[in-house]
Amino acid sequence: MINARFRSRINRRLACALGVLGALFASLACDRAVSVQQSTAGGAVAVDTTTTVAQGDSALRFPFVPDPARTPGATLEVTTADICVPGYSKRVRNVPVDVKRQVYANYGIRSHEPGEYEVDHLISLELGGSNSIRNLWPQSFRTSPWNAYVKDALENELHRRVCAGTLDLATAQHIIAQNWVMGYRQYVNPTPPAGRTRTRTRSHRQHRRRAQPNAEAPVP
Repeated sequence: MINARFRSRINRRLACALGVLGALFASLACDRAVSVQQSTAGGAVAVDTTTTVAQGDSALRFPFVPDPARTPGATLEVTTADICVPGYSKRVRNVPVDVKRQVYANYGIRSHEPGEYEVDHLISLELGGSNSIRNLWPQSFRTSPWNAYVKDALENELHRRVCAGTLDLATAQHIIAQNWVMGYRQYVNPTPPAGRTRTRTRSHRQHRRRAQPNAEAPVP
């Protein structure tokens, strides 16, 4: 009788101990699974930095990209044959100083240093862009990594493709007007070049104006 009771008590204790061990192993397994998931998620964020930066392109604001409400873009009624003639951009360029001042005023820029900005065509002249104020914005030379130098590279590449017949003119205009940074990643390079933020060389006309003490400062 005693032996039966003793064995029963031992069996109950063993069952209890086994239950505790089972719960402990289950808890450890769960912790390990959570740890692996967190590690995987953390690794994805840490490694995929290029994608993270690219996803932020659509959220860029002035001065990296123009304000679409102020500068939606505008084009001239031209054809591919027109823009691919050498010297086309020079012939159609016509942005008076008072228009440039209005562009700066529209963006709240009351003063700026020489070489800090240029009044840029969002849709470049070489892609059929217009001189309308709806196509003009103050583009920075000094922001990094996206600035006027980088956009110039996109403009040249899109123009090359249009004139080579591998890209439709209307498509090129849409690419650069919608988000030129995303266009650069797609048609030039997934990552922007580093170090292109220095001031552009001033034109001879600007040097002459600067040499005249009573002359009004140029508006680039």
